[in-house]
Amino acid sequence: MEHESKALLRLHGAPVTDDRLAKTPGEAVKFAQEIGTDVVLKIVSPQISHKSDVGGVKVGLRGEERIIKGFNEVVDNARRYNPDADIRGVLVCPMAEPDLEVIIGTKIDDQFGPVIMFGIGGIMVEVLKDVSFRVLPISSTSARKMMEEIRSAPILDGVRGKSPYDKKTLRKLLVMCSELIESYPEIREMDLNPIIVYPQGAKVVDARILLKEKD
Repeated sequence: MEHESKALLRLHGAPVTDDRLAKTPGEAVKFAQEIGTDVVLKIVSPQISHKSDVGGVKVGLRGEERIIKGFNEVVDNARRYNPDADIRGVLVCPMAEPDLEVIIGTKIDDQFGPVIMFGIGGIMVEVLKDVSFRVLPISSTSARKMMEEIRSAPILDGVRGKSPYDKKTLRKLLVMCSELIESYPEIREMDLNPIIVYPQGAKVVDARILLKEKD
């Protein structure tokens, strides 16, 4: 699940958002006050992977009344979608400042084994399939070349007066994902989507790690 995936990524130095798992509406209010910004609420259940599709996500919330209402709504929507779902709570996440979205993913390829993918998010990946791949493990040099190979690479260098984005942080994140797969061979698939990258730094906003099925 997302919070467990982010905990593992955080342990290995990834710049993930500072999320809190709330079990009650009151806890959600408390965590939102501690975070101090608008928050996103996300349902946490092993039976619900596509949270947005079932009304399990509420964005841009602030204030006790809106957060309590949002908490109850995502839980009700999840139960309506799957009455038997094991609902573990609601993730309270800070709203990340919007900027350029990128994606990093890993999977086990039938022919090549573990591979890693990089691309710029949104239409560039979903429609144009503008991504690069490498067989794992990768070096820092390979990570840099992955970013240079995509057709939309000039966006990372800044276009139309925008500052260049922090490719150094992205390169480190690619290498960290490679090292993570080496350290945990039981990982079947990893999806960091989106990662919001800024001129300085980046934030992993959503993450999912899937394990291989046990024999």
